Amino acid sequence: MIRHDALDRLPVRHAVPELLTALEERGTAVLHAPPGTGKTTLVPLALAGLIGDGPEHRVLVAEPRRMAVRAAARRMAWLLGEDVGGAVGFSVRGERRAGPATRVEVVTTGVLLQRLQRDPELAGVDVVLLDECHERHLDADTAMAFLVDVRAALRPELKLIAASATSDAEAWAQLLTVLDGSGPAPVVRARGEGHGFLVRFAAPPAGIRPSHGTWVDPALLRHVAATVRLAMDRHEGDVLCFLPGTGEIARTAGLLADLDAEVMQLHGRAPAAVQDAVLRGSEPGGRRRVVLTTSVAESSLTVPGVRIVVDSGLAREPRTDHARGLGSLATVPVSTAAATQRAGRSGREASGVAYRCWAEAEDGGRARFPSPEIRIADLADFALRVSCWGDPTAAGLALLDPPPAGAMAAARAVLTAVGAVDDDGRATDRGVRMSRLGLHPRFGRALLDGAAEVGARRAAEVVALLSEEPPREYGDDLAAAWREARRGGDGYAARWKAEVRRLERSAGDEQAAAGGGGRAGDGTAGDDEVAGLVTALAFPERVARAREQGGYLMVSGTGARLGEGSRLGAAGRWLAVAVADRTAQSATARVRLAAVVDERIARWAAGRLLSVGEEVHWEDGDVVARSVERLGAVELTVRPLRDGADPELVRQALLDGLGREGTALLRWGRDAEELRRRLAFLHRELGEPWPDVSEEALLGRAGEWLEPELSRARRRADLGRIDAGEGLRRLLPWATGEAGRLDELAPERIEVPSGSRIRVEYDGERPVLAVKLQEMFGLAETPRVAGVPVLVHLLSPAGRPAAVTSDLASFWREGYRAVRAELRGRYPKHPWPEDPSAAEPTRHTSARLRRER
Repeated sequence: MIRHDALDRLPVRHAVPELLTALEERGTAVLHAPPGTGKTTLVPLALAGLIGDGPEHRVLVAEPRRMAVRAAARRMAWLLGEDVGGAVGFSVRGERRAGPATRVEVVTTGVLLQRLQRDPELAGVDVVLLDECHERHLDADTAMAFLVDVRAALRPELKLIAASATSDAEAWAQLLTVLDGSGPAPVVRARGEGHGFLVRFAAPPAGIRPSHGTWVDPALLRHVAATVRLAMDRHEGDVLCFLPGTGEIARTAGLLADLDAEVMQLHGRAPAAVQDAVLRGSEPGGRRRVVLTTSVAESSLTVPGVRIVVDSGLAREPRTDHARGLGSLATVPVSTAAATQRAGRSGREASGVAYRCWAEAEDGGRARFPSPEIRIADLADFALRVSCWGDPTAAGLALLDPPPAGAMAAARAVLTAVGAVDDDGRATDRGVRMSRLGLHPRFGRALLDGAAEVGARRAAEVVALLSEEPPREYGDDLAAAWREARRGGDGYAARWKAEVRRLERSAGDEQAAAGGGGRAGDGTAGDDEVAGLVTALAFPERVARAREQGGYLMVSGTGARLGEGSRLGAAGRWLAVAVADRTAQSATARVRLAAVVDERIARWAAGRLLSVGEEVHWEDGDVVARSVERLGAVELTVRPLRDGADPELVRQALLDGLGREGTALLRWGRDAEELRRRLAFLHRELGEPWPDVSEEALLGRAGEWLEPELSRARRRADLGRIDAGEGLRRLLPWATGEAGRLDELAPERIEVPSGSRIRVEYDGERPVLAVKLQEMFGLAETPRVAGVPVLVHLLSPAGRPAAVTSDLASFWREGYRAVRAELRGRYPKHPWPEDPSAAEPTRHTSARLRRER
């Protein structure tokens, strides 16, 4: 019996006629309905004609999470007074409860993508409702893009609805522009007639440290637990408390262990029995409940009895280091849209209250929406899907955000390595088979190739472990975790066993489709070897060898370290790393799950990274030449090369050494240094064609001015024999003829009135002529070089500084008297005429000057 009373309480019912009209007239629509209005449950029933008087249709509802799929199907079946599997069914990976009579089928977006790739026309489906579009999961964005393609090319009669609980409806309407050219899809807005909720801010105490990686300050969790207690004291009803991850849930549960309430933990890995118990609600007169949850409960779920929401203000987002092939999770402030969704959980059944564990002043600084997953995630699976769809670059797909070019390039490299795409990015037959497995391409490769080596069953068991990381209590040894899963009776083990059955069937089907596959394996290899082999197939670039100084080096070049208490390090020198993360603050990755392998397996699994060749480079101050066999960044064997190294490689190594240590490696005599200073002066004052001889410029042209000596050099000592001055002369402007003017424009020495030839120093900003004062008598004009007056350092007869001038005429008139008065008594044997501008210059004493006359 249909529960009309429950249906009549759902506010979205008023928007259904407008939605049906929009679909009939335009074929697409965007449904904007606030949380708790019934868009996930009532709308599909009306679309299918199961309630109301509309025509019968077959409706596919796509949800982002398995928990939401089961909950939505159960709720709709309850509204119809039926069991799941009749008019309303569901499908998730590894489980389907639907039959010929099913008119509304709820599926995950991943299952929808699998169906689209097997049957792009979605034969028999009349309407597709993509729920919770605002969450911007990658599978949902991809599914919508494919559905838009299907309507445009194959089934213009297929009706599409994008359902969102937040205010980004216009963007989706533009994306769903209707085929007849009449503009964006209509937006149907459901008015919220829910019970409403109050928002209260509970700012944490001062001193809370910001979260980073997956670390959250314990002080914040204590504040969240205290806020739960405060809220329960002030208000009636159960509590739904949002935390970023399962670790924080467990720790907060410990802080609330003495609370007079049933504390429950709800997350994606919670056993089905726990999920069902949470969604059933408490028995009448039973204890109050505190449900600690992650973002899985933000949307599509109604937790009965909840009147209070406590929001930690944190969420987890994936991060991918594309250069290293490592993924991690980042703890980030929850977006405004997600915070609104969370708060709305308190007003689903009655008036509620939401406590936000941050200061009200911080509220406006939050991002409006969560980061679209396409911008931050590993795109290998996406890239394979779009390649199989026929659009390898995704340029022709209707996506709200284009995939980042760097992430797509990294994804393409992975797909090429596992044989899923060709050089043009088109899916190979092998890639198409991988796409049908419902696995990341890495795991698809491990399943198909691993089955040929160790048998489908054992390959499926290891891949099932890799595709859903085992609980932390299973440890970091993959083989030990495998044994634990086999004998385990927990929720993870149950899911693992179901996935193993699915994967074993899939591997067998794909082997048969490929013509029988490889050998089935004789089963003699031990668990450790099989675990390592299959893991290495999935992550060949994460094969790692122990370093002498501690830790490991992956063949990708990333350093890795084991966690405290790990026994993996004692088991062997080689590991195949299944799970590792690296925070921005860490120089190395932390290994969370790995299997022991030997060098033979490492070479085989990562064979495309195996290379043998000459390596000549600058190391520890000299040229090192060797023949190296390496697996990526890991050196396997090294043999020194004496005199047989490639001369060009040696030349490049010497240039690298010069770049690192500078031109001081060359032989610089006094003449070479002086020539460099003269050339620097001319370049500064006259510019081209006089060469730039700065350190940067000389290093940049080292391959020019150091030849042919550079090509004959073999080691550091040979560089020290190269005459830098000879090289500098090659840079002179010989072609223009200006080189012949070097001594004219920047002479080494200038002849002064006494007849002496005095060296000009070009060290500073201006050339300097240091000369005894008496030798300059009679000279009124200051000497110039390249048109620049020199700076004359006038010296006493003893060679000590007496005066500095760049204007001799002015000095003779004004400064000389003071110098004469100070020095004539100290040096009475030397001439000190009253008018130096007319006096005879001399290098000698007054007596000798008289004798020479």
